[in-house]
Amino acid sequence: MLEYAAYALVLFSLGMYVVLDGYDLGVGMLSLAAEPERRREYGEIVATAWDANESWIILAGVVLWAGLPGVYSVLLPAVYLPLIGMLIAIILRGLGLEMHSAAGGYRRGWALLFGGASLAAAVCQGLVLGALLSGPRQRGGVFTGGAFDWLSPYSVLCALGLVVLYLLAGAAWLQDKTEGWSRSRTRRTGRSLLAATAVMAVVLGLLLPGADPQELQLGEPVRAVLFWLAVVAAVGAGTVAWFGFGRGPDWRPFAAVATMTAVGLLGLAVITAPVVVPPGLTVHQAASPHSSQLFLVLGVGLCMPFVLAYNVYAWRSFRGKYTDPVEPALPRPRAVPLTPAAPPPPSGTVRTVLRRTLLVVLGIVATALSQDVFGGVAEWIGPIGVTVLAGTALAAWIAGDRRDRRAGYFDVDTGADAVAGAGAGAERTP
Repeated sequence: MLEYAAYALVLFSLGMYVVLDGYDLGVGMLSLAAEPERRREYGEIVATAWDANESWIILAGVVLWAGLPGVYSVLLPAVYLPLIGMLIAIILRGLGLEMHSAAGGYRRGWALLFGGASLAAAVCQGLVLGALLSGPRQRGGVFTGGAFDWLSPYSVLCALGLVVLYLLAGAAWLQDKTEGWSRSRTRRTGRSLLAATAVMAVVLGLLLPGADPQELQLGEPVRAVLFWLAVVAAVGAGTVAWFGFGRGPDWRPFAAVATMTAVGLLGLAVITAPVVVPPGLTVHQAASPHSSQLFLVLGVGLCMPFVLAYNVYAWRSFRGKYTDPVEPALPRPRAVPLTPAAPPPPSGTVRTVLRRTLLVVLGIVATALSQDVFGGVAEWIGPIGVTVLAGTALAAWIAGDRRDRRAGYFDVDTGADAVAGAGAGAERTP
């Protein structure tokens, strides 16, 4: 039973990632076709919550690794190349986004890196999805195919379909967050992408029985009812999005697109479960031992509320339309008498780095021992010992940070602070 809880956690995490990071990637791809003065605005909109959105794919990977290791052993060797490409693209995307935000103005190179890496990440994710649905070659739970088995006509179509879906989510998000598009342009762009998404969904659905080596379970009445309910819900959400583009309230298209995406993923899970890797690797066959399942469900289940809380906090903090912040003009500094500079704080860098490294190692040891303890394997340490070990590491980390803050290791004299201080000194000068 616990293996199905792990499978549900994987589906939930992947669904949250596709819905949330999908609009991030879509906005990044749309920035490639935007005017230069709009590209920085698109990046700033994404920068409000992109790191929290990508946390969901990390949770999905952790659950797969610990809860369904059989999926890892088959799927990872089959999609190494597109998966590595996706990770590199995500890293470059974050680099372009943060560097462009810190540049203080429009920088064409960083903007193009952000948009191009978003496109590359979406394409790689579509190729991985297509390879999974096509069924990697396997024997006895071991991948037996080649390095380029992931490249097939169906996986290319999946990549194209996922790109279009992400573009649609990005357009819906931009309607909610910007004032730059006219109503007519918003309606035209959103409806065009929605129509393209519907066409790709129909094409991929019709080609799925031929691409997927497993027999789809539509003959069972319960599955058939749930699947067609998901289809009806997706069509209804798409209709709401169609009439919502270019009209108020501006949040309605994104809510409809998110609903359409979620029910689409549920419909796919309904007709394939309990098979997780076609043609026949089931949830039960891919699951880890019961003790690992218990540790995983408790650990990840306790983490998810915090990730959701962070998402909600970010959305609430940055709700409403994006406005370009206007920096107040600083007063021109006048000549002030030279005063001796304050002595720099003691370095303590090596000591701080060593202490934090040891604390990280201590935390990793506590995490590694936890599974053995809860699995009943450990003989020389028990749950109380693991709890004390982890609590000690956390307390030492917090105490060290407070000591470093009091010592001034975190104080940085920025250029803006120096100019403001000079201006304040000038006002006090007679």
